[in-house]
Amino acid sequence: MTKTILITGASSGLGAEMARQFATLGYDLALAARRTDRLEELKAELLAEHGARRIALRALDVTDHEAVFRVFGELAEELGTIDRVVINAGLGKGARLGTGRFDANRQTAMTNFVGALAQTEAAMEIFRRQEHGHLVMVSSMSAMRGMPGAMTTYAATKAGVAHLAEGLRTELYGSRLAGRIKVTVLYPGYIASEMNEHVEQQTPLMVSTEKGVRSMVAAIEKEVGDACVPALPWAAMAPVMKHAPLAVVKRLI
Repeated sequence: MTKTILITGASSGLGAEMARQFATLGYDLALAARRTDRLEELKAELLAEHGARRIALRALDVTDHEAVFRVFGELAEELGTIDRVVINAGLGKGARLGTGRFDANRQTAMTNFVGALAQTEAAMEIFRRQEHGHLVMVSSMSAMRGMPGAMTTYAATKAGVAHLAEGLRTELYGSRLAGRIKVTVLYPGYIASEMNEHVEQQTPLMVSTEKGVRSMVAAIEKEVGDACVPALPWAAMAPVMKHAPLAVVKRLI
């Protein structure tokens, strides 16, 4: 039976590559993003490669919370069901606290956390109605520890969305819907994308978009509770990032 997957932030980077890889696995796709021209290009590419695959597109700014609920509902109606939702849309902008750029930090917080909250609510309304589904929250390795400088607000939002999803998993545990609604949190390390072009040449740990997303898709398909992706070196680095003295952490980042 063909499954359906809804991916936000699907017009570029990790979201677009996830669409490609899930289409290869035989999924029907619900793709949402602000840049509909990019979505149309991606749809044409996928249809040329995969033929009759069903691909539904919607324009979506996740800070428009009413639109989030409307779009998720429309996509579920168009495809008949939504089996999996990947909350991927986000911003990487930010500034050091106290430097007069509250506007940038607020925008990041509203997009990455409040926008993710709206998406989680909308997804869970669908899943509770269907009594099945798989919620995938894309967090970040930066969620493991408070980050300095321009990363501070971004890292805090990624820690927040991880806890949001983990709290939902705890709620579902032992309930009537346990095993029918699943929750995965992904903690990507350095994976090449438009969001992190500025660090691509600065770290030997950066992997290509295709390779990094392949590890994300593998973890999603296994429906694991959480995963650092790619596993090497990030699974080993996670406890160090969480518990090492600040002097060590600052050298790592």
